[in-house]
Amino acid sequence: MPTITDIDTFIVGTPEGTPGGRYFLFVKLTDSEGVVGWGEAYNATFGPRVTAAMIVDAAERHLVGRDPHDVEAFFRRCYSSGFTQRPDVSMMGCFSALEMACWDIIGKHARQPVHKLIGGAVHERLRSYTYLYPATGSIYPAETAGRNVYNDPDMAAEAALAWVKRGFTAVKFDPAGPYTVLDPHQPLLTDIERSAAMVAAVREAVGTRADILFGTHGQFTPSGAARMAKAIEPYDPLWFEEPVPPDMPEAMAEFAAKTSIPVATGERLTTKYEFARLLALGAAQIVQPDLGRSGGILETKKIAAIAETHHALVAPHCYCGPIAAAANIQLAATLPNFLILEAIKDWTGFHADLINRPLVLEEGYTLVPTEPGLGVALNEEVARAHPYDGPDLHLVMEERAVQP
Repeated sequence: MPTITDIDTFIVGTPEGTPGGRYFLFVKLTDSEGVVGWGEAYNATFGPRVTAAMIVDAAERHLVGRDPHDVEAFFRRCYSSGFTQRPDVSMMGCFSALEMACWDIIGKHARQPVHKLIGGAVHERLRSYTYLYPATGSIYPAETAGRNVYNDPDMAAEAALAWVKRGFTAVKFDPAGPYTVLDPHQPLLTDIERSAAMVAAVREAVGTRADILFGTHGQFTPSGAARMAKAIEPYDPLWFEEPVPPDMPEAMAEFAAKTSIPVATGERLTTKYEFARLLALGAAQIVQPDLGRSGGILETKKIAAIAETHHALVAPHCYCGPIAAAANIQLAATLPNFLILEAIKDWTGFHADLINRPLVLEEGYTLVPTEPGLGVALNEEVARAHPYDGPDLHLVMEERAVQP
């Protein structure tokens, strides 16, 4: 059987205006038979060079010299590393990238796409949504004088309608105001007023042709989120995303009991243990694991199975690059309780440039690749031409408290 022999990492800076974060962090594994596997970490707690070194350290301790097929044993070694055995978002970001690279290698040895090896596809194409990103481009109305798709109802409605005309049946936006290191807070009345106006405008523009996904970033208290939800309930959003911080699912359950809007959450959670607790409390009806952080493909398959027992649905999160997106697609294809996939616009632009064959979106649905492994490979020439050497984290929060 093959064993892992080499590991390399790529810290790729994103061109200005590219959605998905300041940089993408990719992993390349090579086995003893020369087969290459690709992975990607959605890891934001430390800088990219530190995280890349952590990935290499985890691989050298727990993977190099071992068979990439033994994913379950690899998970237990990483999960228990350093006498932990608890959800560790940094370790799981590192592990997730390595684990999906292992599956890429496994699929290439088997000459099968990953979805064929984890239960087979129940979906040939995946309903997808996109954010209304505040970015330039022909599909967006021109941004002027501080007006953009996050704060201007007419601009948001125009952008939403443009994406719906391209085939999307759902769009997401988050007009609810800032999120800070001092959260949770009560929403300002102006934030509630703006959010309701934005949702109303988008609903009027798209009618029943598309679902509205109301995004927040865990910035509210349960009562504050309930006040916000009451204002937007008349427009029937498909979900209210991450209404409170992820550290207390009991607080999220408190909010869920106060609204008719389904609660969606999970991009900051990791492993089946955190998701199981969330679901047992009735805190969410839609889970959003991100395969670059949640524990990789097999662990997230388990998360989806736990969700299935609660009649909860799965909407894989994606705010990173195309390798994690490809892993999301392979897994989502196998899930009976799949709801919708997060796309980065229509997968064009830098996301397409970074891989050997672009992800394909047709009429609002992402097609499931049938090539072996994850179905895509990193374009190393493009990746090396866009190094990131800045000091910033992938994502940051504001430090000042929200004041009325």
